[in-house]
Amino acid sequence: MEENRIILGEKEMPTVWYNVLADLPRPLDPPLHPATMQPVKPEDLEPIFPKSLIEQEVSSIRYIDIPGEVLDIYRLWRPTPLVRARKLEAFLQTPARIYYKYEGASPAGSHKPNTAVAQAYYNKKDGTRRLTTETGAGQWGSALAMACQFFGLECTVYMVRVSYEQKPYRRVLMHTWGAEVYPSPSDRTRAGRDILARDPQSLGSLGIAISEAIEDAVTTPHSKYSLGSVLNHVLLHQTIIGEEAKLQLEKAGEKYPDIVVGCVGGGSNFGGIVLPFIRDKIKGERSFRAIAVEPTACSSLLRGRYEYDYGDVAKNTPLLKMHTLGHDFIPPAIHAGGLRYHGMAPIVSLLYDMGLIEAQAYKQNDVFEAAVTFARTEGLVVAPETAHAVKAVIEEAKKCALNGEEKVIVFNCSGHGFLDLGAYELYLTKKLPDVNHNG
Repeated sequence: MEENRIILGEKEMPTVWYNVLADLPRPLDPPLHPATMQPVKPEDLEPIFPKSLIEQEVSSIRYIDIPGEVLDIYRLWRPTPLVRARKLEAFLQTPARIYYKYEGASPAGSHKPNTAVAQAYYNKKDGTRRLTTETGAGQWGSALAMACQFFGLECTVYMVRVSYEQKPYRRVLMHTWGAEVYPSPSDRTRAGRDILARDPQSLGSLGIAISEAIEDAVTTPHSKYSLGSVLNHVLLHQTIIGEEAKLQLEKAGEKYPDIVVGCVGGGSNFGGIVLPFIRDKIKGERSFRAIAVEPTACSSLLRGRYEYDYGDVAKNTPLLKMHTLGHDFIPPAIHAGGLRYHGMAPIVSLLYDMGLIEAQAYKQNDVFEAAVTFARTEGLVVAPETAHAVKAVIEEAKKCALNGEEKVIVFNCSGHGFLDLGAYELYLTKKLPDVNHNG
């Protein structure tokens, strides 16, 4: 009998991260200093990030060794399984072979600890005592709270207000791991107070929460800021997902995937699964489709402009060349809080601009319909973010059924939805609204 779960042993786990900056067909446009509009120098970033992460952000080294202390913590849940979705295949009556990389196996329930643990390690090594960050749905905030506990760091999280109210148990999870959690916009920072003065009922956004977290970090001694997506070093740390998946597909007897799928907000989990495969595409050794899946309510690749923009509302961050809806864009209150970001990772933006990846977008109810189908076939309740990838996979598998094509489809199941059941309840009781880009 063929295996459903393809498992790697601990000794088979990759010990390096893959840095796509070494292989990009053209270099990224440099970030610009918000005051001078000139290219940022590494020392300009030192008030925000530790030197070791700044070095990784600009590195052109193709493979970067994962520190032993980080590997030791990874082994609490890594390698994660690659699972053949046979019951979903049977339900769809498709000849496609569907695999998902299950990142919900981590203690925090998502892919986010892959970079949270690394960032906490490097901050501790460089003398940081406290980290500040933002979080949308709470997956990133909870991952960083856990990682800070591993390395004895304090953690303060600014959680987008709409998610703070929608997902109270993610907040409890962060508190359990010792973090302070504040709804954003808050009255703790000048950026937050300015927003509340203009709109006391503001739902918040990741752009606002980033402004607050950075302001907090640069005005508090021994503090640094930690980002859960978008930047190069974050995508770097996530590539262990794709590196494991490549090994597991070989174990499963698959030559190569035809389609690789991931949901995309800032770009971390999509980059994590896709970049190790993109390496082969850039070299001309393999051909496949890479699909980034967005919510129609916040679709930066399909609806945004490719230009320089700030990463936050208060214009504290360097300007990045990225696909953006505008730094002051406030997304509607969809339940995929992790996808409610106005901009896209520069790496993902460049790959999209060059036609190496493609994008799709879906409405909230269609996404939850796909998630329920996945739950009723495979048994797994996925996060609303992951449900976007599931929707795209189902649509591609249906095309295979119509055309009789035996394609191999791999997607990143980036987190479980056990703390998102309020959203599922709204869908199941037909109370979940559909919202478009303009709300």
